[in-house]
Amino acid sequence: MGRSLVSHFSMLTYSAPRFASSIRTCRLRRPQLIRQQAGRDVRCLCSNVVVAVSEPVNSDSSSSAVRKRIVSGVQPTGSIHLGNYLGAIKNWIRLQDTFETFFFIVDLHAITLQYDAQQLLRSTRDTAAIYLACGVDPSKASVFVQSHVRAHVELMWLLSSATPIGWLNRMIQFKEKSRKAGDENVGVALLTYPVLMAADILLYQSDLVPVGEDQKQHLELTRELAERVNYLYGGRKWKKLGGRGGAIFKVPEPLIPPAGARIMSLTDGLSKMSKSAPSDQSRINLLDSKDVITNKIKRCKTDAFPGLEFDNMERPECNNLLSIYQLVTGKTKQEVAEECGDMNWGTFKIVLTDALVDHLHPIQVRYEQIVSDSSYLDEVLAEGARKAADIADVTVNNVYQAMGFLRR
Repeated sequence: MGRSLVSHFSMLTYSAPRFASSIRTCRLRRPQLIRQQAGRDVRCLCSNVVVAVSEPVNSDSSSSAVRKRIVSGVQPTGSIHLGNYLGAIKNWIRLQDTFETFFFIVDLHAITLQYDAQQLLRSTRDTAAIYLACGVDPSKASVFVQSHVRAHVELMWLLSSATPIGWLNRMIQFKEKSRKAGDENVGVALLTYPVLMAADILLYQSDLVPVGEDQKQHLELTRELAERVNYLYGGRKWKKLGGRGGAIFKVPEPLIPPAGARIMSLTDGLSKMSKSAPSDQSRINLLDSKDVITNKIKRCKTDAFPGLEFDNMERPECNNLLSIYQLVTGKTKQEVAEECGDMNWGTFKIVLTDALVDHLHPIQVRYEQIVSDSSYLDEVLAEGARKAADIADVTVNNVYQAMGFLRR
């Protein structure tokens, strides 16, 4: 995902009317699934993630109220780390109890730069297993692989035809990565992947997109694409082609969570914890052993100020480590401040290490159980892809119709 929003793109003057999707999910027979214990704390998005909330219409007045829909994903590149978990996955556990949830592994986003094919295959399965180990419950949520739902790629291509190249040239991440790698080593996918991200969101007629501050630029592109396609092909133009008319896409709104929005590097409190950082010391991976976690916390960057405190701009590492402790323990910010305010770094690092180990150990145990049963994982992914495709295909077929394609 891109970094902080530098500038807004020029917005279209046309404002599409909002509408609720009439898509209804087919409830397929589920295999016997392992039940996971749901967590309680909440957060939303992190780097390499797309999240969306949608509210479908319930056409059967006799049934109970239809839940809003959430769609979210994480790239299968590198190891899932604490930032991914506290920034997105941990949030999913609570959301699955109150929303219709679709969580996917965004493998198509993982090939924008040079990658190892064997590693992508392994990481995709491992990421799915970690979703489940963290508490995503397949009886409540659909878990699938992005490339298993072809509508993501189809809609990306259709949206690409309506995307001005100037919009993509302004995207910060493309500029940064192409500058580092050099033009000869950068594929077109790095330039166009924000269009795929927009397709990931718009396929499910999303109302809200939880994003971090560093991801607002990508949501701006998604919003503008939705408005542009609605203007170019929606309304009466679509109706004349036999369609429903009105807006083709909802225009999603941002939802920026107040706490835990960004988990920072252990070696630099001003940089986000990242899979792509060259040093593994900069992050806590969810599958790190107790000894590895202990060593990383011992060596993490701190400062020379007395005591510990939140929200001091001169102490980014202190704020980051206290925030991690708050999130893994489930305590309030005030409780952590009172407990740790007078501690020195030596004492706090021991407390933080114990909290991390205690929190991650059950996840690691469940992960080993899940990966030992490959057929179970395959069933979960296949079931999730079928349910997602039932919804996504309706959206992409509407776009084909509105853009004038002859359908079979």
